[in-house]
Parts: sequence; structure tokens; C-alpha cells
Amino acid sequence: MSKAHVYKRDHINTDEIIPARYLNTDDAKELAVHCMEDLDAGFIEKCAAGDVVVAGDDFGCGSSREHAVWAIQGAQVGAIIAQSFARIFYRNCINCGFYVVELPGAIEKINDGDEIEIDYEKGVIENKTQGTKLEFKALPDFAIEIINNGGLLKHISRK
Repeated sequence: MSKAHVYKRDHINTDEIIPARYLNTDDAKELAVHCMEDLDAGFIEKCAAGDVVVAGDDFGCGSSREHAVWAIQGAQVGAIIAQSFARIFYRNCINCGFYVVELPGAIEKINDGDEIEIDYEKGVIENKTQGTKLEFKALPDFAIEIINNGGLLKHISRK
């Protein structure tokens, strides 16, 4: 079960996910310390392993840097649910082995603090707090395989 951290806004950019002043490392644990700090200074303290970030449209817009995904992974976020994603960020998540879920109306359907479970292969979010089930378009099988293998490089090395 995951706790939802809901940000009711669009266009959360990569500088808000990991500010540029911390891009002097590629260490996910080091980046995690500053994850989302310009958007929510207390994020890293309130986020537990496996928790989920929920946001509006165009999540991850801005630069194409993978540091944004690494910071989120280092913070042990389980997934991001957004109404839509910037395309490069979306693909960086898959390439880095991280789950993303596109759910139209996400910020109206999931409240901050809701306890949820996600079935990525079936495309279902069960909101335990509200007693509802939300359907989303599951990622294609190849993308799930890449994520489950730990990212694109690990996936290729297995082949």
C-alpha cells in the first residue's frame, strides 16, 4: 500500500523535481535529499518508501536530464501518477526502470494522504481510502519488461 502525495498543479518541471544547483552528482541517494525541495520543502521527510506522487498535466517538463528520475528513485518513491507527462521525462522514467501512470483527472480522483495500490499490468489503481477503483491505460508489455528488469541498460544486458 502506498500513500499519495498530491500536488494540485500542472507543469511541475525538472528544476522543481531536482534543482539545478544539485546536479553535480549522479548519486540517487544524494539527489534524493533535495528531491522536490523547491516545490515542497518537507517532501523528503514525509515521503516513505513506496509512496506515490500525484500531479496534474505535463509532469517533468523542462530539461531532459535523467537526474530528475534519479532523485525520485533515490527518495524511494514507488511511482508517479499524473494527468500527463512531458514525453522525454516519461521515457526517461521507463529507461531508468521507474513506473509512471497517466490518469486523466488524477488530481480530482486521488486526495493527499489516500492509501492506494497499483496493478501496473492490469491498469488499475485501488484507492483504499475512498473505496474506489480507477482504470488507466497500462504501459505496453515491452515497457513493463524494461522497468521490471531495472531499466533499459540492464534490460539490454540480459538479452
